[in-house]
Amino acid sequence: MLTVGEVHTGLLQNSTALSLDRTAQLLDLLTGERVRRSERPIAYAVSPDQLTGVDCRLPTSTGSRSRGVGTVVSHAAVTGGHVLQGSTHTRIARAAANRRLVWSHYLSRPGQVETIGKVDVRDMTRGFLGAAYQSPALNLGAISARSMDTVQASATLDHRPPFRAQRTCLRWVLLPAEDPETELSGTFRVESDTLRTLELTVADRDVQTIVELCEDLALHDWLLTTLLALMEASLTGPGSRSQKLDRLRPAIDCLLHLWMPAARLDESVLPVWQALERRPGFTRQWESSVNRIRDQVSLSAIALLETPTR
Repeated sequence: MLTVGEVHTGLLQNSTALSLDRTAQLLDLLTGERVRRSERPIAYAVSPDQLTGVDCRLPTSTGSRSRGVGTVVSHAAVTGGHVLQGSTHTRIARAAANRRLVWSHYLSRPGQVETIGKVDVRDMTRGFLGAAYQSPALNLGAISARSMDTVQASATLDHRPPFRAQRTCLRWVLLPAEDPETELSGTFRVESDTLRTLELTVADRDVQTIVELCEDLALHDWLLTTLLALMEASLTGPGSRSQKLDRLRPAIDCLLHLWMPAARLDESVLPVWQALERRPGFTRQWESSVNRIRDQVSLSAIALLETPTR
């Protein structure tokens, strides 16, 4: 029927960037399972997938009562030693039997939730992406947040982050297209300061590539959101130019080098990123912000050179 997911993104609670080896140790959350890692084009590591059993109402916009039973897949990931993500997703499918079965049945279908009762796909999509979405309906956000909290609580971290930053949430839905020739397309919306939604449509696609697309989009949306917040707090606040620049230093040290949209993605999902670059123009806004920071650095350097010596 459809696939739903939620990605939470935030700053790792450590004063410096973790090395890839330390990151892998941090994400070693499941005994006997391997932490996936890569160094190029940027340091990245992801914990083993974990399954969580659910038996709950499914979100709907009309308030109709529908039930889902099965498992969801979650993991945590760290990019560049600084940015932490918790990601959860599941495929929602119609059950062959319109009743609850034994757990062994659902465990044999990892990452799938089966519906009990009549379900309308569009109603469920609107419910999942709508503002009224919350528990007790299927709450993927709570599982994503728990994945992040587990990592943040590690004694490996010094819990002295270089700056304060809000977490952001990307809630996404993948709808099946009726035409098998339909290309992947998506609609991205900024719902609030911390919530974004993404509705994707495609005929047939490997779910893992979609998950990676959503995590990459969530990462870069968080980078842009955090950079803009730091700039507003630093450049509009009181103080001299050098003091304002000091407040921007964490952004220069921790964020600027992480901007690499779609660098690790399969080519088949690039059309979604290309659409986002046309409108609303993620990279244009990022480059404009980076250029403004560089201008501030240059002006500060010029001011120092022009300061008379005694």
